[in-house]
Amino acid sequence: MTINEKLSKIQSSLKAKKSKFNSFGKYNYRSAEDILEALKPFLIEHNVTVVINETLEEKAGLLIMNSIATISDGDSSVDAVALVAIDMDQRGMNAPQKFGSASSYGKKYALGNLFLIDDTADSDATNTHGIAAKPKLEGAALTKAKSFIASGGSLEAIKAKYDVPADVLKTL
Repeated sequence: MTINEKLSKIQSSLKAKKSKFNSFGKYNYRSAEDILEALKPFLIEHNVTVVINETLEEKAGLLIMNSIATISDGDSSVDAVALVAIDMDQRGMNAPQKFGSASSYGKKYALGNLFLIDDTADSDATNTHGIAAKPKLEGAALTKAKSFIASGGSLEAIKAKYDVPADVLKTL
């Protein structure tokens, strides 16, 4: 079996859980370690290894962490890259934390690129940063909204509180 066939089998089967919780943003997320833990059984099954190498570069005055995840079967290999800028002016972190954070992100995204981990299931794609989604205007809420408008209330007040589908908007 070729390295591409082995990689394809792993990509189609790998599921990495989200074991971490961000209490500030109130969301679960996966780390590079979560991906590596889920990956280990596949390494033995398909007789492959995975390594992550990192280099630091300066481009246009920015420090860039270049993370390369490589899968190999000893004969052939496939790489995936993730680039992460390190913001040395960022407050609240010392220099080792800034580099460590960039390294963690780079590893996670290089592995995600290599194993096609779906970003839509990840916190960066689904994070609302503490802003709750508006409820859909339907049912009892729709009845109340109609009464509210009939008594002189504004449509803008309803739209500020509810997600109002276009077809419902016409009925108001």
